[in-house]
Amino acid sequence: MATMRHQFQGVTNILRFNWHFYALAVVGAAVGLLLASWLGGWWLVIGVCLVFAVLATTIVSLLVSWYVYDQSNLYTLDWLGEQGTPREIVNIHAGFDETSVFLAQRFPTANLQVFDFYDPELHTEISIKRARKAYAAFPGTVAISTSEVPLPENSVDLIFLLLSAHEIREETERSRFFSVLRMALKPGGKIIVAEHLRDRANLLAYSLGAFHFLPREEWYHTFTMASFNLVEEQKINPFITAFMLTKNVDPS
Repeated sequence: MATMRHQFQGVTNILRFNWHFYALAVVGAAVGLLLASWLGGWWLVIGVCLVFAVLATTIVSLLVSWYVYDQSNLYTLDWLGEQGTPREIVNIHAGFDETSVFLAQRFPTANLQVFDFYDPELHTEISIKRARKAYAAFPGTVAISTSEVPLPENSVDLIFLLLSAHEIREETERSRFFSVLRMALKPGGKIIVAEHLRDRANLLAYSLGAFHFLPREEWYHTFTMASFNLVEEQKINPFITAFMLTKNVDPS
């Protein structure tokens, strides 16, 4: 039986795992409004405007998240197009895995390996810890580091990094990780990366939160440093971009 997501699952998870941010926003807005009311005059006008800005930004980000994670085709994987009949596929996430079950359904004849590079010493976000407690890991998930991936050379047809690679914040580490993955790809194999970008759409949607994402130019630099060819770039929806990469094989 196919696994389904309910129509508010994504935005519910965001509220559930990041409730402290929203509680802080509400409390801050209430305190600011009370203080502005006490000061009176133009302070009240300024306070009301600031409270409105905070609440509007919060509501917009949640509405966009509802669209991205609950209403778009992100989890249907229709955007993947035709990928043939791969025998070996790998899905790599950063502590919270919402995609392996759908990849298993999309490629039922493939051998799916799932890797988790979450490191509690480095990835200290409370939201990831809450998510890991709430959802069991996909069966057979293997914990890895970004420097050691247990894959033989030329062994994998497809590698997926869906909304996870941006958690590798240091550029050298990220490029080295992609280089390791490149070695694991079979000739003609692909790495498929899906990410929010630090672009106009995400800045308008998430405000300062968009600075957690990487700009397109930084992804291009990572791909080049790891010797990949970018064979396709597409918008899954206005806020998430997918990159499809193949090995840049030295003709010599």
